[in-house]
Amino acid sequence: MLERQNTDYEKVVLIGVVTRLQDEDKAAEYLDELEFLAFTAGGTVEKRFTQKLDVPHPKTFIGTGKLQEVLAFVEAQEIGTAIFDDELSPAQQKNIQKILNCKVIDRTNLILDIFAQRATTSYARTQVELAQYEYLLPRLSGMWTHLERQRGGIGMRGPGETEIETDRRIVRDRIALLKKKIITIDRQMSVQRGNRGSLVRIALVGYTNVGKSTLMNVISKSDVFAENKLFATLDTTVRKVVIGNLPFLLSDTVGFIRKLPTQLVDSFKSTLDEVREADLLLHVVDISHPSFEDHIASVDQILDEIGGKGKPVLMVFNKIDAYTPEVIDPEDLVTEKTEAHYTLEDWTRTWMSRSNGDAVFISAIEKDNIETFRKVVYDRVRNIHVTRFPYNHFLYPEEIQE
Repeated sequence: MLERQNTDYEKVVLIGVVTRLQDEDKAAEYLDELEFLAFTAGGTVEKRFTQKLDVPHPKTFIGTGKLQEVLAFVEAQEIGTAIFDDELSPAQQKNIQKILNCKVIDRTNLILDIFAQRATTSYARTQVELAQYEYLLPRLSGMWTHLERQRGGIGMRGPGETEIETDRRIVRDRIALLKKKIITIDRQMSVQRGNRGSLVRIALVGYTNVGKSTLMNVISKSDVFAENKLFATLDTTVRKVVIGNLPFLLSDTVGFIRKLPTQLVDSFKSTLDEVREADLLLHVVDISHPSFEDHIASVDQILDEIGGKGKPVLMVFNKIDAYTPEVIDPEDLVTEKTEAHYTLEDWTRTWMSRSNGDAVFISAIEKDNIETFRKVVYDRVRNIHVTRFPYNHFLYPEEIQE
């Protein structure tokens, strides 16, 4: 369980379900991620609750007996917030709120809240505000008294915190205004992307907190904000990078996550345009995470949804220094494998290298195998450049140096 070093936190409980489509292991994995989300938002998890259900209860998501168990703990421990791992309907949220008498938010609300914290530019704040209003619109009935009583905290940042009199008409007008504002900014950003000339464009993509920003700092020698929290990067950062004698543009994009709210996908369209318009995607994977295969599948699914499927991809398996394999080989199911058993040659013989085409294994923070990574990127960029400008060849340097 994640622990904080100070007392400036909010006590929360997590609630998830085990269903036919989500077994106990998967439910526990999702709650691990939800706990990290809560920690990022400023909360400390006091307890987790799970219940086996064929389908979630239509009125209260979980059964009334389990809800009473949650209520007893909430009252005894003075819990401020109950966070559900799946999106609640407006009716479910209202019913649960009446029973628990504390803030009740779902995974979508929590992610939106983190985005509200992380948004630093005017454009990012506009995108987040639009997503929040679209989430709040069907939940306006009964929402304002809830907000008035709780006065802020996790899930309560952004629209509606002080203006209790807001109604659906005002919210719809605000949504329309924000959409117009985003369209205007999108046009400006599209012109900016067009003005970048004919340089090859590379976009870093991947699950949240896999080390994209750290890798960008290493390869571009810049100072992009990186932190061991989810969604440390919210605004797209673009840097001009030169490897050998070949320049290209490298963009760091917002991290993906399972159950990513559709409101965010829609409102962050321009941010995701960096992915759609890239010539090459660097799919960064945290190989030390026990669920990195699921993360790969989630990112591939989102790329498909936003129109990024089919683009050239270089798989970058990061954090090899933190990888802890379970066994030495498939026949040896007893001996625990240590880092000493894995060399870079070993990595190239794994299924990750074989099944994903081009793949590089690195540690961005330790700078392990970075020169090999730079050479592979150089080769890929050079091939794109030569195809685009067949009469403007670059000589390949014997040793790549900036």
